[in-house]
Amino acid sequence: MDNRPSAVRLSGFLRCASMEDVEIVKGHLPDHLRLTRAEPGCLSFEVSQTDDPLVWRVEELFVDRAAFDFHQQRTRTSEWFTATSTIARDYNISGPEKN
Repeated sequence: MDNRPSAVRLSGFLRCASMEDVEIVKGHLPDHLRLTRAEPGCLSFEVSQTDDPLVWRVEELFVDRAAFDFHQQRTRTSEWFTATSTIARDYNISGPEKN
């Protein structure tokens, strides 16, 4: 765990409604992981299927709010977001608030 006072952590779940959603996640996840992990300020980024095949655990850690906000902005215009936009997300974000 990173204890940097400026770090921003997102933790939660991606909840698929069907096996079709699962296949969408599986198809787009490798590029999403690669692109996110290459972002400046990304300390860790993990998305893994849980024991429930419809539920994916998401753990993100960014060095600071600016890096996290950059990730959010980049993701919103990505193929990943377009393909998975109807899949429910249940996330908690902790760390410094926006200035």
